[in-house]
Order: sequence, then C-alpha cells, then structure tokens
Amino acid sequence: MRFIRKIRYEQDINLIKHSGQVLWYGLLLAALVSGPFWLDRFLMGEFATVFIFAVAGLGLMVLVGYTGLVSLGHAAFLAIGAYMHTYLLRQGVPFPIAMMIATVFSALFGGLVALPALRMTGIYLAVATLALAQIVEKILEHWKSVTGGFNGLAVPRPELFGVDFASPTVFYFLCLGVLIGCMILVMNLLRSPAGRAMTAVRDSETSAESMGIHIARTKTLAFAISAALTGLAGALYAHYMNHLAPNAFTLEISIQLLLIVVVGGLGSLHGVIYGAIFVGLLPAGIAVFKDVMPPAIGQITGLQPIIFGLILILFLIYEPEGIYGRWKKIRLFFEEFPLYRKATYKRQKSFLRTERLQ
Repeated sequence: MRFIRKIRYEQDINLIKHSGQVLWYGLLLAALVSGPFWLDRFLMGEFATVFIFAVAGLGLMVLVGYTGLVSLGHAAFLAIGAYMHTYLLRQGVPFPIAMMIATVFSALFGGLVALPALRMTGIYLAVATLALAQIVEKILEHWKSVTGGFNGLAVPRPELFGVDFASPTVFYFLCLGVLIGCMILVMNLLRSPAGRAMTAVRDSETSAESMGIHIARTKTLAFAISAALTGLAGALYAHYMNHLAPNAFTLEISIQLLLIVVVGGLGSLHGVIYGAIFVGLLPAGIAVFKDVMPPAIGQITGLQPIIFGLILILFLIYEPEGIYGRWKKIRLFFEEFPLYRKATYKRQKSFLRTERLQ
C-alpha cells in the first residue's frame, strides 16, 4: 500500500500525486502516441471513436456524476455541436474556429435548457431532458434549409494550413489531443470553487445552500459546461460520420453516453475512460457475436439496444460503482493480502428516514 508523505503545500494541488502515476500515465501516453505505428486503419478509427465518446462522457459526468443531475437527452447536445460545426464549415468558416463556435453555441443552449430544468430533479429532470432530445430530433428532421432534413448534410473535409485532418492518423491525434485537453480542464474544474460547489449540490442541496452556494447558478453552470464538452465531441463526431442525418442522434446515443458514466463509474474521471472503451468497442464485439451465434439469435431486430439496456441494468444492480469501482476493490485486495477483509465493501442495510429514528 502506498502512503504519500506531504511535505509541501503545493502537493495538495498537483494533478499527479506521486511518481508511480508519472510512470504509468507516461507509459499509457507513450502507447497512445505510438498507436498509429502499430494499429491498422480500422483500429485507429475505433480508438478515435473511443476518444470522442470519452469527451462526451466527460460532459455527462460533470452533470450526472459531480452535480447529481440525471440527463437522458445528451444526444441533443451532441447533435447541436455536430450540425453547427458542419453548417459553419459549409459556409467557409475555418475548421478550428467552427469547432470553437459550435462548442460555445452548445454551452449557451445548455444554459438556456437549465433555466426551466432548475425546478426539476430526479426522474422528472430525466424525462424533461428526454423530451428535449425528441424535440431536437424533430427539428433536425424538418428544418431542411439548415439541416438537410432526412437527406442530411455532407461534412466537408477539415483542412488547416494544408493539413488534411480527415486522414486517419491526423484525426486520431486530433481526437487524442482534444481528450487530453478536456481531461485537464475537468480535473482543474473539479478542484476549483465552482467544481466543489457542484459536488456540494450533488451531496445535499440544503447543506450547500446553507453554506452560501447559489444552487441555480451552480446547476446552470454545470449544464453549460456539460453541453459545451458534449458539443465539442459532436463536432469531432461529425467528421467521424462524414455525413449527418437525424437518425444518428437518437435515444440510443443518449443511452450509450449514460452507459459510459454508469458502467465506467459515477464520480470518477478514470471511469469515463473505462466506460468509453467499453461502450466504444462494444458494437464491434456485438457484430462478432452476431456472426458466431445461430441466426435465430444473431438476426434479432434491435439486438444492440437490448444488450446495452441489459448491461446497464446488471451494472446498476450488481456493480453500482462501475468498472473503476471493481478495479479499486481488486487493487485493494492485492495491497492488503493476506490481511484483506471480505466485508470491506459489503453494503450496509439501508433504512427509511422514518425508521432511522426508531
């Protein structure tokens, strides 16, 4: 077991806590940077998808994992970022500027959505965001002058200073760089006063308000940041798709984003990465599963959403802390072996609030 000895005040604000993290994160970064040299074109595309979903998962994690606001409509923010970015590119706006404007526009839209959602929590907020996703999907279908309707929009090839960002290698590094930048941004956000306020609102709105935290402002900021990160992921997703259509941003995408934070581990940035890897590579695994299973099973209509929903239910019941929670338990087992106690993570019996006083 590692014990960190703190001898300087600056250690409390360091992003990297000890030399072991320097080693392992350095090896991980080296493996990712060298990826194009040992990955083929297909696998580079799959990993780029994982990076994009991880950026969108960071956005949803800020809202669900750190502020405690459930959303089933983040596909709407993904679509807004993708369509805004594509529309600006078709108008001749340079690639990085179009991406920045799409991110800011998504943040403003998220802030506007937060205003009527401030009075709702729990299942009511989830239904409201689900309705938002349906509204945005219908707008995309019928606003043909901007979105192209069911015909969709062809996404222009992103170029800057003669560099073609649509090539597999360059797009891989673009998605990786955006993910690393967003990770650093969120890590700094969470230890800022705004991030600590979000965590306080998640734990107890009454206690947070008693400490002087403005609940409405904190929730609005969380919605805006969450929508901004998801819109940025949507801009990258547009180039991954190469052609946008309304049926690419359905409820299934929202469920996949929710899977990332639940399966990876709520309230954990490591969990976002684990969840993105799991969800990003799961469709390829399902495709292989269909080929080896009998036709009666492999050809079931809507098999992928069924598997996604089943996995979500199983994790909520048997592993609510997600993949990262399970990894922490395994790591603690080997750190304390042979003194590990089986009841370390045993769930305690829960009571109703009225029963606790009896």
